[in-house]
Amino acid sequence: MKAPQAALVIVTLAAGLLLTARCDAGTEPAAPAAPSPAPAPSASAAPASLYQRLGGYDALASLTDDFIGRLFRDPSLSRFFAGYSDDARGRIRQLLLDQLCAASGGPCLYIGRDMKTAHRGLGIHEAEWAATVGHLIASLDKLKLAQPEKDEVLVIVARLKRDIVEKP
Repeated sequence: MKAPQAALVIVTLAAGLLLTARCDAGTEPAAPAAPSPAPAPSASAAPASLYQRLGGYDALASLTDDFIGRLFRDPSLSRFFAGYSDDARGRIRQLLLDQLCAASGGPCLYIGRDMKTAHRGLGIHEAEWAATVGHLIASLDKLKLAQPEKDEVLVIVARLKRDIVEKP
């Protein structure tokens, strides 16, 4: 299962933002209530994880679906996905989603191989890396990811490059 791992490494980069609207349920109060002051930030309050800021599992699944679809359709990357059944492609998608979820601080467990092992011998070129990152950026842009989160995802991806790219 060498080729699916190539997509997986690139998808680690993938992070999406689908902010969901929050609806408050309940009935309206009989009389307007006076606004309460905003609580003072607590020194012990932990900042939201990247996973939370990206929108959680469903947002990451949407990002992964868009990104992996772009990879599968790109003729310049077809050598990595040729000959895989729909079922095998579904496994690639799930591994990528789990990896992205775990890397962003979510509750998922990634059970795939490390990136160096998964990509060794594939002969991934700089141009293929650049094409993959381009697809990731397009997916992030499509999902209207906020710039700080987008940058954070791209930093995570950049750290993987030395374990994935074998040829200039």
